Amino acid sequence: MSKRAKTRIVPRKRISTGLFAGSLILCTDNSGARMLGLIQVIGYKGVKRRVPAAAVGDMIKVSVKDGIPDMRKKMFEAVIVRQRKPYRRKDGSWIQFEDNAAVIITPEGEPKGSNVKGPVAREATDRWPRLAGIAKIVV
Repeated sequence: MSKRAKTRIVPRKRISTGLFAGSLILCTDNSGARMLGLIQVIGYKGVKRRVPAAAVGDMIKVSVKDGIPDMRKKMFEAVIVRQRKPYRRKDGSWIQFEDNAAVIITPEGEPKGSNVKGPVAREATDRWPRLAGIAKIVV
Protein backbone atom coordinates (compact mmCIF):
# COMPACT_ATOMS: atom_id res chain seq x y z
CA MET A 1 0.00 0.00 0.00
CA SER A 2 1.41 3.36 -0.97
CA LYS A 3 2.02 6.19 1.49
CA ARG A 4 -0.60 8.29 -0.23
CA ALA A 5 -3.32 5.68 0.27
CA LYS A 6 -2.77 5.67 4.04
CA THR A 7 -3.70 9.32 4.56
CA ARG A 8 -7.39 9.91 5.28
CA ILE A 9 -8.64 13.07 3.59
CA VAL A 10 -12.36 13.59 3.18
CA PRO A 11 -12.98 14.52 -0.47
CA ARG A 12 -14.78 17.76 -1.25
CA LYS A 13 -18.25 17.40 -2.75
CA ARG A 14 -19.16 19.72 -5.59
CA ILE A 15 -21.09 22.62 -4.03
CA SER A 16 -22.08 25.86 -5.78
CA THR A 17 -19.53 28.48 -4.79
CA GLY A 18 -21.19 31.46 -3.18
CA LEU A 19 -18.26 33.46 -1.74
CA PHE A 20 -15.50 35.16 -3.67
CA ALA A 21 -12.23 36.82 -2.70
CA GLY A 22 -13.12 40.16 -1.13
CA SER A 23 -16.47 39.00 0.32
CA LEU A 24 -17.41 40.07 3.84
CA ILE A 25 -18.48 37.20 6.11
CA LEU A 26 -19.94 37.11 9.63
CA CYS A 27 -17.86 35.35 12.26
CA THR A 28 -20.29 33.08 14.06
CA ASP A 29 -18.12 31.84 16.93
CA ASN A 30 -17.10 33.46 20.21
CA SER A 31 -13.43 33.99 19.32
CA GLY A 32 -13.75 37.81 19.44
CA ALA A 33 -14.04 38.59 15.72
CA ARG A 34 -17.31 39.87 14.24
CA MET A 35 -16.70 40.57 10.54
CA LEU A 36 -14.21 38.76 8.30
CA GLY A 37 -12.92 39.56 4.83
CA LEU A 38 -12.15 36.61 2.53
CA ILE A 39 -8.60 36.83 1.18
CA GLN A 40 -7.84 33.42 -0.32
CA VAL A 41 -9.31 29.94 -0.59
CA ILE A 42 -6.87 27.34 0.76
CA GLY A 43 -6.17 24.64 -1.82
CA TYR A 44 -7.73 26.61 -4.70
CA LYS A 45 -6.27 25.83 -8.11
CA GLY A 46 -7.55 28.41 -10.53
CA VAL A 47 -7.16 29.97 -13.92
CA LYS A 48 -5.35 33.20 -14.67
CA ARG A 49 -7.49 36.26 -13.80
CA ARG A 50 -10.24 34.11 -12.24
CA VAL A 51 -11.33 35.24 -8.77
CA PRO A 52 -10.98 32.47 -6.14
CA ALA A 53 -14.36 31.17 -4.98
CA ALA A 54 -15.35 29.14 -1.90
CA ALA A 55 -18.36 27.16 -0.71
CA VAL A 56 -19.61 25.57 2.51
CA GLY A 57 -16.93 23.46 4.18
CA ASP A 58 -13.96 25.11 2.47
CA MET A 59 -10.97 26.35 4.45
CA ILE A 60 -10.24 30.01 3.71
CA LYS A 61 -7.73 32.68 4.70
CA VAL A 62 -9.48 35.69 6.26
CA SER A 63 -8.60 39.04 7.78
CA VAL A 64 -10.59 40.34 10.74
CA LYS A 65 -12.36 43.56 9.71
CA ASP A 66 -14.32 44.11 12.95
CA GLY A 67 -13.90 42.66 16.42
CA ILE A 68 -11.83 43.00 19.57
CA PRO A 69 -8.68 45.14 19.14
CA ASP A 70 -6.34 42.14 19.64
CA MET A 71 -7.76 40.38 16.58
CA ARG A 72 -8.39 43.28 14.19
CA LYS A 73 -6.17 43.51 11.07
CA LYS A 74 -4.79 40.02 11.64
CA MET A 75 -5.06 37.00 9.35
CA PHE A 76 -6.52 33.63 10.35
CA GLU A 77 -7.78 30.44 8.77
CA ALA A 78 -11.53 29.87 8.85
CA VAL A 79 -14.15 27.38 7.63
CA ILE A 80 -17.35 28.48 5.91
CA VAL A 81 -20.38 27.10 7.78
CA ARG A 82 -23.24 28.95 5.98
CA GLN A 83 -23.73 30.57 2.57
CA ARG A 84 -26.56 32.54 1.00
CA LYS A 85 -26.27 30.99 -2.43
CA PRO A 86 -28.45 27.87 -2.72
CA TYR A 87 -26.71 24.56 -3.33
CA ARG A 88 -27.97 21.07 -4.06
CA ARG A 89 -27.50 18.11 -1.74
CA LYS A 90 -26.99 14.50 -2.78
CA ASP A 91 -30.61 13.60 -1.91
CA GLY A 92 -31.90 16.22 -4.38
CA SER A 93 -32.93 18.89 -1.86
CA TRP A 94 -31.73 22.48 -2.10
CA ILE A 95 -30.45 24.38 0.92
CA GLN A 96 -29.84 28.08 1.46
CA PHE A 97 -29.06 30.14 4.57
CA GLU A 98 -29.92 33.72 5.54
CA ASP A 99 -26.30 34.88 5.76
CA ASN A 100 -22.70 34.01 4.97
CA ALA A 101 -20.85 32.84 8.08
CA ALA A 102 -17.53 31.29 9.03
CA VAL A 103 -15.76 29.90 12.11
CA ILE A 104 -12.11 30.77 12.84
CA ILE A 105 -9.88 27.71 13.27
CA THR A 106 -6.21 27.02 13.93
CA PRO A 107 -3.99 25.62 11.15
CA GLU A 108 -4.45 22.15 12.70
CA GLY A 109 -8.25 22.34 12.35
CA GLU A 110 -9.18 23.14 15.98
CA PRO A 111 -11.83 25.88 16.41
CA LYS A 112 -10.62 29.00 18.27
CA GLY A 113 -13.98 29.59 19.94
CA SER A 114 -15.90 27.27 22.22
CA ASN A 115 -19.38 27.55 20.66
CA VAL A 116 -21.06 28.47 17.37
CA LYS A 117 -24.06 30.77 17.12
CA GLY A 118 -26.72 29.69 14.65
CA PRO A 119 -26.98 26.64 12.41
CA VAL A 120 -24.03 24.88 10.76
CA ALA A 121 -24.30 23.08 7.41
CA ARG A 122 -23.88 19.30 7.48
CA GLU A 123 -21.29 19.53 4.69
CA ALA A 124 -19.01 21.58 6.97
CA THR A 125 -19.35 19.19 9.92
CA ASP A 126 -18.60 16.19 7.67
CA ARG A 127 -15.28 17.69 6.58
CA TRP A 128 -14.39 19.25 9.97
CA PRO A 129 -15.45 16.90 12.81
CA ARG A 130 -14.31 19.34 15.54
CA LEU A 131 -16.95 21.80 14.34
CA ALA A 132 -19.67 19.23 14.95
CA GLY A 133 -18.64 19.07 18.60
CA ILE A 134 -19.19 22.77 19.26
CA ALA A 135 -22.18 23.33 16.94
CA LYS A 136 -25.59 23.60 18.58
CA ILE A 137 -27.65 23.07 15.40
CA VAL A 138 -26.52 21.04 12.37
CA VAL A 139 -28.77 21.46 9.31
